[in-house]
Amino acid sequence: MMRAMVLGRKNAVLSWFLWAVALGATGVCAKSAARPLASADLRVKVLRSFPHDTRAYTQGLLMFGGKLYEGTGLYGRSTVRRVDLASGAVEQEAALPPDLFGEGLARVGQRLFQLTWKNHRALVWDLVTLAKVAEFSYDGEGWGLCFDGKRLVMSDGSDRLTFRNPTSFRKEGEVHVRRGGKPVANLNELECVRGAVYANVWGDSHIARIDPQTGEVTGWIDASGLLEPSEAASADVLNGIAELEGTDHLLVTGKLWPRVFEVQVVPAGKDDPK
Repeated sequence: MMRAMVLGRKNAVLSWFLWAVALGATGVCAKSAARPLASADLRVKVLRSFPHDTRAYTQGLLMFGGKLYEGTGLYGRSTVRRVDLASGAVEQEAALPPDLFGEGLARVGQRLFQLTWKNHRALVWDLVTLAKVAEFSYDGEGWGLCFDGKRLVMSDGSDRLTFRNPTSFRKEGEVHVRRGGKPVANLNELECVRGAVYANVWGDSHIARIDPQTGEVTGWIDASGLLEPSEAASADVLNGIAELEGTDHLLVTGKLWPRVFEVQVVPAGKDDPK
């Protein structure tokens, strides 16, 4: 009987101890879950570069069928164009009306969707002929645009990504982008890549890799120093991201840049040259 009582007390003490440990662990996990996720520090590794039209104020960029499609901005100079990547030659282009300022560009099937900055108009172009085939309206400013296979993802210069129906262009939701718990504003040109959204941050040399489900920045990509000082003197900001088909590489460029760079995203390292 005495032995049974002692064992019973030991089991009770052990149960209490295990319960306390479990409770403490749960508290630690809860605190950890409450902390903002840290984004990975990444950089671009340049593999090669291609010529780029220095008159192109790049606002949207994408690659399809071996051709580069580009949307350009500025009043009186905005276009949508098809470009030969290797030579940088413009094969075909359509001009926007002079009162429209072209912005982000996305492909949905055989159509190209192009935003305008403050005109509240989205223009739809035939992929082959670059003839205008439709138009939609929206509230607010238009900056960047990409297509994730189901929805159009749109930026407006804030910390917000808006999801739109590719048939009606109606808003279907939104997410606010955070890095370490802080808003990431000035989201500009976008590229949808295998479940993630890559975004240029206007006025910054970094590209944010974003989880569109949560808005968390999962990668903070340093893309500084791509141009030589002599090239940078007459160029504007980094803007333009395109997935290079059949690879894990990206194409990046900027407004009025002389080159488009093929890059690979790799972990950042202090001694690693670009």
